[in-house]
Amino acid sequence: MKDLLFGMTFIFMGQMLIWYQTNGQFVWDSFKRNPLLLAIGFGTIISYLLILGTKHIVSHFDGLLWPGRFIAFGLGIISFTFLTWFYMNEGISLKTTVSLILALTLVSIQILWK
Repeated sequence: MKDLLFGMTFIFMGQMLIWYQTNGQFVWDSFKRNPLLLAIGFGTIISYLLILGTKHIVSHFDGLLWPGRFIAFGLGIISFTFLTWFYMNEGISLKTTVSLILALTLVSIQILWK
């Protein structure tokens, strides 16, 4: 279980940094002016976090890759929803709510279904 929690934490952090890297240009002028620096600086950190997260999740699921892929996708949707609401004031519509529920369901299935 420790591997799963570490893996999900690393992937969630990576997904959050991806949001800042790609959408920070709409929040901060410095991000808009420096895309190459963002790609280089954030890219290395994001890659490392996702590699570590994948390693731990695959270890938890005895070498299977698919559960980690679905978990990463779901965590990406969850982090994107929160950060977009927080920084961009984009409300959570019914469509977004249903998508969030589906993402949570996807993550839950991967974790709880043995």
